[in-house]
Amino acid sequence: MDKRFQWTSFYMELASALLKYKNNRSELIGILKTIFSDAEMNFPFKEKGKEVYEDICPFTVFGSFNKGITNANRIALLEQFAKQFSIKAAVPTEFDGIPVVMNLSAWFFAYKENRGEHDIDNLWELLEKAIAYSDEASADNKNAFITAYDTVSKQKMIKWNITMGLYWVRPYTFINLDSTNRAFITDVDNMPHYFTTIFSDINKGIPDGTSYLFMCEQAKNALKQKEYEYHSFPELSYCAWKNNQETPDEPATNRVDSNVKEIDYWIYSPGDNACMWDEFYNLGIMGIGWDDVTDLKEFTSKEEIKDYMKKVYDPSYSYKNNAHCLWQFANEIKIGDVIFVKKGMHKIIGKGVVTSEYIYDSARETYKHIRKVEWTNKGEWEHPGQAVMKTLTCISPYPDYVQRLLSLFAEDILEETSEQIEIKYPPYTKDDFLNKVYMDEDTYNTLTELLEAKYNVILQGAPGVGKTFAAKRLAYSIMGQKDTSRVAMVQFHQSYSYEDFIEGYRPTENGFTIKKGSFYKFCKLAEDDDENDYFFIIDEINRGNMSKIFGELLMLIEKDYRGEKHQIRLAYNDEYFFVPENLYIIGMMNTADRSLAMIDYALRRRFSFFDMVPGFDSDGFKKYQENLDCDAFNRVIDAIKALNVEIAKDDSLGKGFCIGHSYFCNQESIDDMWLGNVIEYDIAPMLREYWFDNDKKFKEETDKLLSLIK
Repeated sequence: MDKRFQWTSFYMELASALLKYKNNRSELIGILKTIFSDAEMNFPFKEKGKEVYEDICPFTVFGSFNKGITNANRIALLEQFAKQFSIKAAVPTEFDGIPVVMNLSAWFFAYKENRGEHDIDNLWELLEKAIAYSDEASADNKNAFITAYDTVSKQKMIKWNITMGLYWVRPYTFINLDSTNRAFITDVDNMPHYFTTIFSDINKGIPDGTSYLFMCEQAKNALKQKEYEYHSFPELSYCAWKNNQETPDEPATNRVDSNVKEIDYWIYSPGDNACMWDEFYNLGIMGIGWDDVTDLKEFTSKEEIKDYMKKVYDPSYSYKNNAHCLWQFANEIKIGDVIFVKKGMHKIIGKGVVTSEYIYDSARETYKHIRKVEWTNKGEWEHPGQAVMKTLTCISPYPDYVQRLLSLFAEDILEETSEQIEIKYPPYTKDDFLNKVYMDEDTYNTLTELLEAKYNVILQGAPGVGKTFAAKRLAYSIMGQKDTSRVAMVQFHQSYSYEDFIEGYRPTENGFTIKKGSFYKFCKLAEDDDENDYFFIIDEINRGNMSKIFGELLMLIEKDYRGEKHQIRLAYNDEYFFVPENLYIIGMMNTADRSLAMIDYALRRRFSFFDMVPGFDSDGFKKYQENLDCDAFNRVIDAIKALNVEIAKDDSLGKGFCIGHSYFCNQESIDDMWLGNVIEYDIAPMLREYWFDNDKKFKEETDKLLSLIK
């Protein structure tokens, strides 16, 4: 058998083995505990509150290894499944094309307080009827399957994933209808015209049992046609996956490499007073001047560019900023980055997505330094405030500013989505999170469980514990990829309002008009893509007046009030609005900021509060520390850990004031100057704030730290 599809035999045999435990699920749970223990992995089947499931369904068992985990962990688990269930089929080693569920939705039934009495029984019944129908497609078996399918499809936690589960257990009988497959099979290039015509409206909702089996039958008939390279559902699913990974007609320069960092946002001027904008827009490029500086890839540093500019231009001029701009244009902009186009300091005139690496086009008369861009918007919008004067500026460090710029294009965002270039985001797993965020695995599991249970979590802790750094990566790890389009971030402040967050009147040339806020627009994106999870991140959440910012949405962010059935009218225009069930809110809050009041109870009870603590003792930080191999650094870290113990015991401070690890991270090497600067300019000002009434204590602790690097 082709190794790509070796998994099918294993999965089918496992499904049959699981069916034997339909009426003995407590024994099955015991076996699963052994499997995860022997694979040296945490047991994932837990109810809210961390108690182990008393019951389980077969599709959830499959979901435990068909989600965002590494292939190594996947193989380790399946080896244990093979051992415990005496599976004779070879353990698969290739998993390309197998559909996976989101980490937070890897089970097929709700927590016990929200699930029906027979929900899990119904899932077992569906497995039994699915296997029976697969073995013999008789009229009785067909009707029994349809009845079981229709019952399950109405249960909580069941959406398109039920077709995914059926595909896992009998991949040659049942077609998978995840979003990748639906897009593929409704394209006339991939399936016969009659088929795509019949099922053109498939995305309107999950089909009932009769319609689903009809689709399976029609798809099988279509695959018998010889012009297709796929003749079975596994082959079709693989081709759909491969097509989604790499579009054949797309040039290589239009794809994001799997090793790139997350996208950045830039603001850019196409020539003096945007004089080149029309040309650049029509050609699908962005360009930058200083043509006498030849191919920028020939330079190894900004200094080299600066020195060269002094040779070919006026040597009395610094060129520091110009060299920096050229270096960024050639080396720091990435495929997939978003470009906002400005004219002067008060107008935004376009937006686009970078689709190529840097190109030196010597054939052009001017602006020979170029990149290809998929321009998605052209027009004229008032800039929110005053734009920077530089030709090119990375604005990713200012998320609130980015959101204000993005909001300018919100009116067309839904229409644009289908037309924009498809960006392939790099994978991101729990292991990736733990390697970058200095947190142990148990703590990570607790955090994800809290988020799933409540939908809203606030990461609280002292500055430097990595709250903001962790928030985005937590979202990526749950999604299984660095899909930046499904993560939005804003920063609250004293002037942030309901009008910024939801909607409000804004002045125009002819009066006032209602403009939608950042949270409203993000909710609409999540609503239109209900198969995927979305994450809205709020930095400095306690700096804003949260009750006023959330307004009437205070109730709707609760887990039990999500979804269309709980929609309410908004304050300004009587529009009905709801918060989607696939949207999660992650807030960050500094516990060491004495100037801020605590969050009121009404809002507090709608969030779980998770303490972020210094990660000096995590495996990730220990490995980082070991790789640096610096005695002075080790001495300082030991002293910081000891100081944190003292801070935690101080009645006027407490553990929420402990010094975080972030101050000491992201270094390839350490020298005394850098270490001294961290202590003197980052740590010392914090200690002075802590012991503002005890100058002796402040000086004693600061001097102690500085003495360790001398």
